[in-house]
Amino acid sequence: MTIAREDCLATGIMTSDSRVLLFFIDGLGIGTRGPHNPFDGLSDAAPLAIFQNEPAEIPFAGILAPTDACLGIEGRPQSASGQTTILTGVNAPKIIGAHKQGFPNQALLDIIREHSIFLQLKNKGIESITFANTYTKRFFERRPRWISATTAAVEAAGLRFNVVEDLKAGRAVYHDFTNEMLIEYGEIVDVRTPELAGDVLAGIVRSHRFTLYEYFITDKIGHAQDYDAARRGLPMLARFIRAVLRNLDLTNTTMILTSDHGNIEDLSARNHTLNLVPTITWGRNAEAIASRIETLADITPAIVRTLTANATAGS
Repeated sequence: MTIAREDCLATGIMTSDSRVLLFFIDGLGIGTRGPHNPFDGLSDAAPLAIFQNEPAEIPFAGILAPTDACLGIEGRPQSASGQTTILTGVNAPKIIGAHKQGFPNQALLDIIREHSIFLQLKNKGIESITFANTYTKRFFERRPRWISATTAAVEAAGLRFNVVEDLKAGRAVYHDFTNEMLIEYGEIVDVRTPELAGDVLAGIVRSHRFTLYEYFITDKIGHAQDYDAARRGLPMLARFIRAVLRNLDLTNTTMILTSDHGNIEDLSARNHTLNLVPTITWGRNAEAIASRIETLADITPAIVRTLTANATAGS
């Protein structure tokens, strides 16, 4: 049976051309107001400026799902175990019995290599998938001993790494989406405004069924307790996100923004926070996806379900 596109839009049934962008921000929690929080009083920070016990005003009809990053394990949530959970749907801290900071250890790598979201999608026939971030030559020439959860997830599915040449061709974005860090490293690339970078990332999303983008400067700023850097960087990041949304077709695309733990929302300490993190959904099936997300372990299952449900609709 053929289902008309108009009927699919009306009923929320996914069609085979639906797309998902997972926009991961390291170290972003839902904090309280006060001088410890660089979002307080900061203009032009939507959709990132979200405060506890206040209604969230999210542009582009975004839906907030406050998300538990502690996952039933005592202690402060950490990057390695939180990112592993986001990218696999497996409660990694529960499996290893603790939150793991920094980079994944062998136990977490084993989880990623078996359950990576990229691998899950490939196994279900979703081949057009990508990690939009750019890798420099230094990564391949002097491969670090420890790799991030995202890098492990890409390798687990045998995906191609984007390099600087891809960035120049508009097929990739650096974690510093302005490219200023790349220029400092000696790469000959153009500076990008947040708006131009958003246009590039949206173009990548249009060419793939699933796209992951990672931004981790927020966590570095949080650990450094650098209030000035936060006040400079957060509006730029917000502009980037809004530019992505403006350039997406939200009738057939879902954008999901999430984080692994809190940090930058409370600069009174160098540690991660126990705060809930914001998961925000936009576009196609945004309400249904937001309703399914209570913890970090719910994100990958929601994405896989979204991209594989009724995959033959329209055929």
